[in-house]
Amino acid sequence: METQSEKAEKSVSTSGQEGGLARKLRTGQITMIAIGGAIGTGLFLGSGLAVGYAGPGVIISYIISAIIAYLLMFCLSEMAVAHPTAGSFGVYAERYIGPWAGFLVRYMYWVAQVLAIGGEATAAALYMSFWFSAIPAWIWVVIFSAALIFVNARSVHVFGTIEYWFAMIKVIAIVAFIIVGCILIFGINGVGSAMHNYVSVGGFLPHGWAGVWLGVLVGVFSFYGVEIVAITAGEAENPEHAVPLAMRTMLLRLLLFYIFSLALIVAIVPWTKTGAQIVTGSPFVLALARVGVPAAADIMNFVVITAALSSMNTNLYSCTRMIFSLSRGGYAPRKLGEVTQAQVPLNALLLSSFGLLIAVALNLLTPNAWGIIFGVSIFGGMFVWLMIFITFFFFRRKWQGRALPVKAPFFPVVPIVGTLLLSAVLLTMLISADWSFAWYAGVPCIAILLGLYAISRRRSRYVKS
Repeated sequence: METQSEKAEKSVSTSGQEGGLARKLRTGQITMIAIGGAIGTGLFLGSGLAVGYAGPGVIISYIISAIIAYLLMFCLSEMAVAHPTAGSFGVYAERYIGPWAGFLVRYMYWVAQVLAIGGEATAAALYMSFWFSAIPAWIWVVIFSAALIFVNARSVHVFGTIEYWFAMIKVIAIVAFIIVGCILIFGINGVGSAMHNYVSVGGFLPHGWAGVWLGVLVGVFSFYGVEIVAITAGEAENPEHAVPLAMRTMLLRLLLFYIFSLALIVAIVPWTKTGAQIVTGSPFVLALARVGVPAAADIMNFVVITAALSSMNTNLYSCTRMIFSLSRGGYAPRKLGEVTQAQVPLNALLLSSFGLLIAVALNLLTPNAWGIIFGVSIFGGMFVWLMIFITFFFFRRKWQGRALPVKAPFFPVVPIVGTLLLSAVLLTMLISADWSFAWYAGVPCIAILLGLYAISRRRSRYVKS
């Protein structure tokens, strides 16, 4: 008799099941797509929340968050090279844990990404209010949404090219911010503002280690998006080479960008001026505007708008591919698995744009729309990351004794530490008054999805009989 995993393996074909997508993404594009997905509202807007929790200790918060992201990518790169497919970690969960796991992971990721798309659109609208405060945020959401849906509907090559330059703008801007920040702090010829802001208001850890750990919660969400490299494997020209290289270079750059830029923000101005419990603007813009750098705030505002649109663009891409994968696996309507002549899953794209409608509605109802979307989507993202670590255990057990093209180091330490850290972050969300509502939305979502899976299995058995 076949085991559940053997049945799953037969039902999942990483080479044929998701055929029809074009393999036109190069290594450089994949790296920049991943950077584009990870450098978005988490850094430019969400970092304000993290600074509010941890003060200057936000530096430690983001180092811990980066460690979790590194551990995840060690595991994910090994599986992505073994199975380069658009369904990525959802397909791995189906193959190595069971069909229910693949169903749950892909739908949870899709829901989280749909909401994240709305969050990025809301963030971009918030940034636009820096210049056009009289224009309602929902108008900007509609404009940006239409533009990026058009980009994603063209072809994966067009998407990759646009995203490459989106990400390049962010990278150049962050490097420039780091240079300007260093000049402001250390000065030219050694005359600068020094770093007294690290300890001037309540010390380096004004809210203690509890504040640092709450900052980790926001930090993990900031790195959310790095997993998109595994999704692009399904459309990479040479996934065996491109995926591991993109993951290594991308994570190193992200670590440098996040840590250095946040260290500079809390050094340039007191953390009480850039930290916030309700996010209404970017701490990057606030920092530069406060020290009076000519036109720097306007330039940086343009950059953070680009960053939000870039992250929104990559989220829309990954969300579309995940629902496409579900359709090809028989877990969503067949229409969502169809592709256009340009090899784009257009129906999946249009459905995945639903998060933009949510963003428009929330912007009409509440000024704190970004915080609501952020809290709900962060639970789904962390749950998927946790499932990636768990899937890796099953993956290694199945591949035991066989050669792997890419192998993660220090097994089983890497997935164990990653699982424990991420579980601790999720539990922190549960006991935190600020974030417990994400559990109240996330856990019922899991229950509903498992119920839908059970119903779909019963129907398929009934049809077969």
